[in-house]
Amino acid sequence: MSFVLKSPQEIMQDIAARAKAKRLEQKLTQQGLSVRSGVSLGTIKRFERFGEISLKSLIDIALALGCLENFEDLFASNQMPKSLFESKTDKPRKRGTIK
Repeated sequence: MSFVLKSPQEIMQDIAARAKAKRLEQKLTQQGLSVRSGVSLGTIKRFERFGEISLKSLIDIALALGCLENFEDLFASNQMPKSLFESKTDKPRKRGTIK
């Protein structure tokens, strides 16, 4: 499923719905996920209802549900080296130029 042409709120709610489906697939209650992840029950309820959550809590929930590997591609460069011997010569930027 693509997030293209969705509002930030719609994306947040889609992620929350997927997390809830994963929780139910594992037969966990919200309280059980709270205990397993260390995220408060109120935070989990707010997340599943409105999609609002901090990044740390989202990562804690993803770890508890076994979905942490999904974060590896977030903001990753899509460029693949042409060969194993090709080295990247450009240094990564440390500052932006637009104010």
